[in-house]
Formats: sequence, structure tokens, C-alpha cells
Amino acid sequence: MPQRTSITNPSSLEVLAEGGASKTENEEGGPQVGQRWKVAWRDGTVHLAEIVDIRKAEGSSDAATASAAAKAGSTERGKKAPGTAAAGGEPSRSSSAGGGGAVYVHYVDFDRRLDEWVGMERVDLAAGQQRAVAHHNGDKRRVTTRMKRKYDEMGSKSGHGGGGDREGLDANIAMLEKEHEEITKVKNVQSVLLGKFEVETWYFSPYPDDYSKLDKLFVCEFCLKYMKRESTFTRHRQKCTMRHPPGDEIYRETAEGGQGCGVSVYEVDGKTNKVYCQNLCLLSKLFLDHKTLYYDVDPFLFYVLCEVDDAGAHIVGYFSKEKSSPEEYNLACILTFPPFQRKGYGKLLISLSYELSKREHMVGSPEKPLSDLGKLSYRSYWTYVLMNMLRDYKGELSIRLISNMTAIKTEDIISTLQSLNLLRYWKGQHVIAVSHTTIDECLNKSSRFKLCRPECLTWPVELED
Repeated sequence: MPQRTSITNPSSLEVLAEGGASKTENEEGGPQVGQRWKVAWRDGTVHLAEIVDIRKAEGSSDAATASAAAKAGSTERGKKAPGTAAAGGEPSRSSSAGGGGAVYVHYVDFDRRLDEWVGMERVDLAAGQQRAVAHHNGDKRRVTTRMKRKYDEMGSKSGHGGGGDREGLDANIAMLEKEHEEITKVKNVQSVLLGKFEVETWYFSPYPDDYSKLDKLFVCEFCLKYMKRESTFTRHRQKCTMRHPPGDEIYRETAEGGQGCGVSVYEVDGKTNKVYCQNLCLLSKLFLDHKTLYYDVDPFLFYVLCEVDDAGAHIVGYFSKEKSSPEEYNLACILTFPPFQRKGYGKLLISLSYELSKREHMVGSPEKPLSDLGKLSYRSYWTYVLMNMLRDYKGELSIRLISNMTAIKTEDIISTLQSLNLLRYWKGQHVIAVSHTTIDECLNKSSRFKLCRPECLTWPVELED
């Protein structure tokens, strides 16, 4: 189960109870799509939530029947000890439908990965419908490179170019965002079995219709083929001969002392291994909100990180990058799957992307804009690298020299130093002003970093004659 994590939201929301809504209206209509109600979360705490979708009870012919059942459930919940209602966790599709229907809710001011189906007994009907007055502080849409490309394609098909038309760009991006939000607002797969882990999903993924609306999806951890039924999955495991991702193994790090799992990274070409990479994108979309690449994988390379034992190479995470990036991006998408998070694998993947850039004699940067969590991960990595360099380097340092030595773009170096308040204006120029105490404090916070070891990287791969 994912941790409940609050996200920073620039829009402040003032929640007001709708005293004007009549009791008859709430009892007869019940929660409707788009309304906001107070809903009990799994730990028993109550949060404001927006109704995204509704599933009526089995045998229910109208909303009034579902509402009556919901009222009865709410009354019964009120007789129990606090937190009892949440003890059962998320209702299954069959049980919730039979117990008065269910609603799919988005908890206001929380990440969408916490959206879920809840039984009507968890909706606080006594509190009445809530309404929110939003105060917006700017447009926070994430305009990715692939969204811009999609807009350009739309413009070329309609006979209008995308360049220079800012109003047209904004309008089309807004349309793409609205289309994306409408399609992905409800999770279509509730959990996925990957290796020995059953993982609760976070977001919608565009699997084929036959594989949507499932309580559980079965995925082979080696070939990433997905299946609907456990029996099919069991037969596949007996026949599947793959024990590691396709492509070339470019990184191998053995476990310390020979105990535990080693780590390997495989470079997989999206054009050569199209089906595998498409399946990887579909799987990762279950845990990434703003991923838009699913099937057009030809222009990308995928670097798949695995834990290796006697049974094979078990997928842990990956990052992708364009084979040729005009913007000099060295990373397009990155993910560590939930069972392996908080183990340092994310920083290992980030450091590997920069080590590849060094081997190419280039500077690089992740595709912008970064998500909030992505910005935190990269900022901590950049801080660690810069503090190590400032501590160990003897002689004069310039931003340009730091960029050439670390493969980090100058813009990212400057923004990191500014966030640490280490840039000063002195005698007509900007200088880095940092004490040994500040360096030690920053490095102590990063003592658990797991970075790639350059000596374990074999890249570029030498072709055999």
C-alpha cells in the first residue's frame, strides 16, 4: 500500500459546508460525480474528497436505492469505534457493489496515486456536500517534450504550424491535458503481481480493453508479458525461458562479500525489442502520472536495473533516454518500482545517466519540467556531487569547469547553488562562497547514497566481429 503523502499545492482551498443544500436533496440524490464529500480514509481519519465515478449497488435501479444503503452504512459506521471502518481496507469490486455501491474518490490536496474505490459507508453523509473556493496562483501544467511534439503533429495535420503561435500552443496543450485527465481519472487496474510482490497500483495505464477493469494483473517479471488469469500466469512461468531483460548487460555490480543480490543494468533498444519496451511503458504507467510514451518506443533506449540472484535478473526500475535529443536531455523517464523504493536505486539510475553522458563527452539534464518528487531527487543528487567536488578539488573552480567534470548542465549547477544560498556577488562577478562546515552538513545528509561505480560500467558495448 502506498504511503499517504501530502503534496505541495500552490492553490489554497477554502472548504465550506453547503448549509443551503436541503436534507431531502442529499438523502435522495446522494453523492454525485464532481461533488465533494468528507470520506473516511483507511486509517480512520476523515478527508475532503471529490467524487470521480460512481458504481451502483448490484440490483439497484436508481441512485435513491444506493443512497439509502449508503445512509444505513453510515449510521452503522457511527456506532463503531474510530478507525474500524477503515480496517477492512479498500473494498473489492464485488463486495462494495453488493454493500450499497461504491464511489471512486480523489482526496483533495493529495497525490492522485491515493485515489481509490470506497464503500458508501465511508462517505460522511451527515456532514453534507462540501464545496471549495479555489484561489489559483498561476498555471502549473506540466508541458513535456512529447506533449509539444503531439501538438506539432496536430498542427501539421490541420495545416497550421505550431511554431510561434503561443495562444494556439496554450489552447492545444490545455486540450491535451483535459483529454489526458479525462481518460486517466479512474484506475483501471487495482493491483499487479510482479515477481514475488503484489503491488497496489497508483494510476491509470492504457492496457487493452480486455485487460482493463481488473482487480489484479499478472506480469512476468522477466519478459513483462501481462495476463488476466492466475492459471495462465502459472503456465507461462513454466514455459518462459527469459531470465533477464533483452539487450546488452552494460553494468554489473556484485554484492559486497558475495552475500545477497548483485545489481545489473541492461541497455534495451526500443526499436529492436519493441514489445518488451511497450510492456515496460504500460507497466510503469501504473506508477507514473504524467507518462505519455506507451507504444512509440523506437526513438528511445531503456536502461533496466535488476537485482540478480540464482533465479535470474529481477526488474527493479529503469530510465529511458532519447537516442538523439536536440535539447541535450540525458534522461526522459525514470522509475523505481514501489517494492524497491527507499533503497537508493533512484540515485543509482540518475548517476548512471550522468556517467553515460561523461562517456559521450557531453553534458546532460533530465527532461523538463520535473515533477515535485523528481525535482527533490535530482536536487539532492546535484547537491551531493557539487559538495564532493568543492571539498576535494584543489585549485580554482568555475561553473563551466564543474559542468565539464560532472556532465551536469550549468543551469542545473547554478539553480542548485542558489537553492543552497552559496552564490555571492563580489567585485562585479558571482562567486561560490561555502564553508567546510556547510559541505560536511550537506554530505552527512547524503551518507546513504547508492551511486553507480564507473569501474562496473562497460559502455559503449564493443561489437563482436
